[in-house]
Amino acid sequence: MLKTILAISGKPGLYKLISQAKNMLIVENLADKKRLPVYASDKVISLGDIAMYTDANDVPLATVLESIKQKENAAEVQLDYKKASAAELHDFMAEVLPQYDRDRVHTSDIRKLIQWYNLLVASGETDFVEGVQMETVETAAE
Repeated sequence: MLKTILAISGKPGLYKLISQAKNMLIVENLADKKRLPVYASDKVISLGDIAMYTDANDVPLATVLESIKQKENAAEVQLDYKKASAAELHDFMAEVLPQYDRDRVHTSDIRKLIQWYNLLVASGETDFVEGVQMETVETAAE
């Protein structure tokens, strides 16, 4: 599911991939459902390609989002990421991903993670990890 959700540099929010053309993508804003073209010159990254730094191996973003979903019972995060202190944000991150790398994961990264999670939940996109992948993740965590 996260392979079709995109973050576009310079544009707020998240976008769902609708269609591809020769030199552009057609995307839809998750918040307001407006469609727009994205050209080859824009920096676009799929959420499926993002990982969070940990003390050992990098953890896929889908796994981190799934952990937040379990912590928040599939609801939006109650912590106000815009007003929260750096300590509150890092405490939240420690609950969600205890082994995250405190030197390489910045406060702004945690804010963006919470913002993205809330956008995904608000738009009804909550299947972060497919069944087969989740079994692999649980086995790896043990």
